[in-house]
Amino acid sequence: MGAEQQQGIFYQGSLFEGCEGEVCPDAGGEGGTGSAAFEERQASTVWERERALTVDLMERVCERTNLNRAYRRVKTNKGASGVDGMTIEEMRLWLVEHRETLIRSLLDGNYQPQPVRGVEIPKPGGGVRQLGIPTVVDRLVQQAILQVLEPLLDPTFSDSSYGFRPGRSAHGALRQAQDYVAEGRLIVVDLDVEKFFDRVNHDILMARLARRIADKRLLRLVRRFLQAGMMSSGVCIERHEGTPQGGPLSPLLANLLLDDLDKELERRGHRFCRYADDCNIYVQTKVAGERVMASVTAFLERKLRLRVNAQKSAVAFVEERKFLGYRLLRGGRLGIAPESLARAKKRVKEITKRKRGIRLERMMGELNSFLSGWVVYFRYAECRGHLQRLDEWIRRKLRCVRLKQRKRPRSIALFLRQLGVPKERAWLLMRNGLGWWRLSGSPPATEGMTNAWFHDQGLLNLTARYDLLRQS
Repeated sequence: MGAEQQQGIFYQGSLFEGCEGEVCPDAGGEGGTGSAAFEERQASTVWERERALTVDLMERVCERTNLNRAYRRVKTNKGASGVDGMTIEEMRLWLVEHRETLIRSLLDGNYQPQPVRGVEIPKPGGGVRQLGIPTVVDRLVQQAILQVLEPLLDPTFSDSSYGFRPGRSAHGALRQAQDYVAEGRLIVVDLDVEKFFDRVNHDILMARLARRIADKRLLRLVRRFLQAGMMSSGVCIERHEGTPQGGPLSPLLANLLLDDLDKELERRGHRFCRYADDCNIYVQTKVAGERVMASVTAFLERKLRLRVNAQKSAVAFVEERKFLGYRLLRGGRLGIAPESLARAKKRVKEITKRKRGIRLERMMGELNSFLSGWVVYFRYAECRGHLQRLDEWIRRKLRCVRLKQRKRPRSIALFLRQLGVPKERAWLLMRNGLGWWRLSGSPPATEGMTNAWFHDQGLLNLTARYDLLRQS
């Protein structure tokens, strides 16, 4: 580790040295838990005892070690700037000058989050997803709050919830779904909550948080984060619902709200897996599935003020639906969803566009970066044949790029001759007038740019990598 890197780590660890702040006994105010219409029945005695221990959570949020850990996490996560344009590198200098003021405003309950920067990104199935990018300082504060709230809230969540939780992953959800299908539950109630992160009801969410947390300063700050405006095209839009994706707190708050759904499904004895707002319930008959779909839809609309997306939700045999990019097969086996293959090919096409004007080595590096993570995620699917065909197609795409980069017939023929293609065959290929794609699939091209040649160039072989992952 270099000296500069070591100094950076030391600096991060001591950023908030001597800035624990004093307890403010008069810091109070209403936590903004919403109207009485959404109040729930009193929590259990155990919850009340635990809640009584949370009256000073803001002091724990502002502890030096917690803030330093939050700073390191935000710095590691990187991310874009918010509406103020401050970068993560600039935040360090800002904190050196303003850290005492920041801590005091948090302890006093006077901290005011800035509006989030609205960003739209395309969704895999079409349409766009709205993201809200907080400022880097707001992300630091949210991360510090998350580190205090998560150990309190997460252990109470359902064992069937897997999204955005420590020690849990999409593969864990898939393993549980496999067990349900292996038991003979071949019908899935595939629920998709319509624009969930955009339609979270603030009053309902704050009521759930207030029955677990007693520190009104923290409750008030969370509500301020929820209601922070969204800056889009130079206009700040007020927000009265939703918790836009982009901030560290949003996943935890989403799980807190949807835990009501989990507990209701457990009370009814259903077998289900939930990953964020994607919930699959496994039953044995279509009649039962239709009944569950209707009752759960009514529960979400009545109790949580959420709507089910009728177009994306369905009751069907498990192999007809996809879950987290996979397709469940009879007997609990896993396959790769056709949509996942199509998205992978779309990404490969973007990387291997012949008009990009970059070197083949760089193009292969970008492919390796994408494909290595992709095959690791889908290593549990029975998809070796798909990967073999995908490997062949990728190599042909790269042959096409390489031939076009050589441009002129003489240059192409000389290139093929260097790769060991006989002179007559190399020149014959260039005289037939075929297009680039057809040239890339011709025998001279495949004879010159062989699988071994691509291996020497450093291209990842999906099939070989998949076989290695399956053995481990």
